[in-house]
Amino acid sequence: MGAVMLSAVTYLADPADPDAIDRLADTLSVLVSGVAGGLVGDAVIVTDEESEAASAIADATGATLVLHRSGSPYAAGAAEARRDWVLCLEAGDVPAEGWIRTLDRFVNTARPETGLGRLHRPAMGWRGRLVGRVESVTGARRARAGDVVRREALRAGAVFAPRLKVRPLIARIDRP
Repeated sequence: MGAVMLSAVTYLADPADPDAIDRLADTLSVLVSGVAGGLVGDAVIVTDEESEAASAIADATGATLVLHRSGSPYAAGAAEARRDWVLCLEAGDVPAEGWIRTLDRFVNTARPETGLGRLHRPAMGWRGRLVGRVESVTGARRARAGDVVRREALRAGAVFAPRLKVRPLIARIDRP
């Protein structure tokens, strides 16, 4: 694999829901293969409210836990990320086979002006697919789950100004 590593930022929307904690564990377990493959350098878990379960998972996995109150959870996670590229995920996202090779190629060949890469999300509803198609033409205003984006763009704020060009990636995210 290449020399560039990325930070995985996973948003846990409702840490009080026991199923959400299980979904977080599913996502983090898949990221282990990215660590072993030399792609994932660190993990950040972002949650809206304090949770002993989320804290225990962060401690057990070595992830950084971030409490986020407003704005973009991915911007909050990017502030703690240690790598130049950030993979944005939601708890329950499971990158499918081939994701490591696809993202490695993307982050190692992206030009400085490259906006963001977007993994395919087949389980996304019709509204999300519509937004994705519009953004492929007009550019993305904000990061969504499945995006790979430079940390600086996320740290600049919740809204990208100017919009970032979306580069569709062939890997996909499954939702078990």
